[in-house]
Amino acid sequence: QVQLVESGGGLVQPGGSLRLSCVVSGVFFNNVIMSWYRQGPGNERELVASIGKRGILTNYADSVKGRFTISRDNAKNMVWLQMSSLKPDDTARYYCNRGGWGFAPFDDWGQGTQVTVSS
Repeated sequence: QVQLVESGGGLVQPGGSLRLSCVVSGVFFNNVIMSWYRQGPGNERELVASIGKRGILTNYADSVKGRFTISRDNAKNMVWLQMSSLKPDDTARYYCNRGGWGFAPFDDWGQGTQVTVSS
């Protein structure tokens, strides 16, 4: 059973930065395309960023392109999301899971980590 544990969220002012972390267990991490998703108040969960198995290919939602960077370390079973130039619209609960390039997320989700961008 896959386990996903996100951390690193918090309250940040507009223009600020945060780095989210995700530890993955229960799967062969090297074989999994990983993504970050977010769900804001009243919104559906959306795909934010994806990274290929070897960490070479990445893809981003237009809304975060140029501001967010996804990375991974297969030796540590971890994936990160570096977020900069944060905007109030980035306020959401952020989750990591499998996904991107047509791959569906695992049925199990972690608790996510809350990011609030506000002055």
